[in-house]
Amino acid sequence: MLSAALVILVLKVAVVAVTLLLIASLFALALGRYRLHGRINLVFFTLTLLALVGLEVVARLIEPDLFNDYFTKTDAWTELYIHLCFSVPSALLLPVLLYSGLRGRIKLHFPLALVFLVFWTGTLITGVFFLPYTP
Repeated sequence: MLSAALVILVLKVAVVAVTLLLIASLFALALGRYRLHGRINLVFFTLTLLALVGLEVVARLIEPDLFNDYFTKTDAWTELYIHLCFSVPSALLLPVLLYSGLRGRIKLHFPLALVFLVFWTGTLITGVFFLPYTP
């Protein structure tokens, strides 16, 4: 049976997993392995997009009231809104970062990447530690 707690747990694991990919990507960048950096980021982008689309399918099509009931029951609407303040900008920046990175537009890519890292850090912290998981 599909439950909001299970979906949130899966998303918490996914955020941690792709964050490890992001860290690996930054190590590759620090070592001057730009092609590897790009390939890891392509995987990061793809997995993050799949998780986002999967969440939207569940939340909008399969069980539209699933999260409404859950966040009301756990009284965690504020935590969700704080999380969305980080995760939505992160998601919006991802395609721009992918495009600018693939095109080698470093003057656009680098400053946006720094902004993205701030938003992603907020996404990680609020998603893993703020959002409730109650089975």
